[in-house]
Amino acid sequence: MTFAEKVINFYTEMDRNWKIAKGFDLIDPFGNKETVKIFSEFYHKYFNDNETRHFLMGINPGRHGAGVTGVPFTDPKIIEEDCLIKNDFPKKNELSAIFVYHFIEAYGGIETFYKKFYINSVCPLGFLKNGINCNYYDDKVLFNSVKSRIVAGIQDQINFGMHTDVAFCLGNGLNFKFLKKLNEEYSFFDEIVPLPHPRWVMQYRRKKMDEFTMKYVDALQKV
Repeated sequence: MTFAEKVINFYTEMDRNWKIAKGFDLIDPFGNKETVKIFSEFYHKYFNDNETRHFLMGINPGRHGAGVTGVPFTDPKIIEEDCLIKNDFPKKNELSAIFVYHFIEAYGGIETFYKKFYINSVCPLGFLKNGINCNYYDDKVLFNSVKSRIVAGIQDQINFGMHTDVAFCLGNGLNFKFLKKLNEEYSFFDEIVPLPHPRWVMQYRRKKMDEFTMKYVDALQKV
């Protein structure tokens, strides 16, 4: 199986019967045929090989980005205009996706970047509470209810063909804190390097977007 086929199977064959904490809903975009089509086309286009890659790990999907396209840190506009995959979704941008594709371009472009890196999240599916995006670490009961899914998901994805010497954490606050603790417990990676979360950059440091882009590029070029 190619790397692409492993990713596609991971998501399309995933058990959706998650018993999550009361009051939360699961974001699972893969019940939508258009999402599955776009998602599959993306991975066949950029991951149709058996390369070994390094992991970049976000938090969990949100309802406007990967919650629509299925592809982490993308949105319908970027998937069509940057990744050249047509889709019928409203062409809305998502802030994190804008930054991610800015640093991907600075790194050397989409094809060059995806030959070496695989972006996903600590938790492969997302959460809503009262219709609002939630992070897996926002609520202790929520985290405990999905911890086993997170651990199994990370290990399954490492088995796609991932380097384990170093992984990059997108978010140097709570996402890094929780991922570091999980890594200490389960020894997924030798080292985890934290980077500022793309949404934080776009919301609070947008004027310094190019400066943060180079922080990403400099860190990624070291592997």
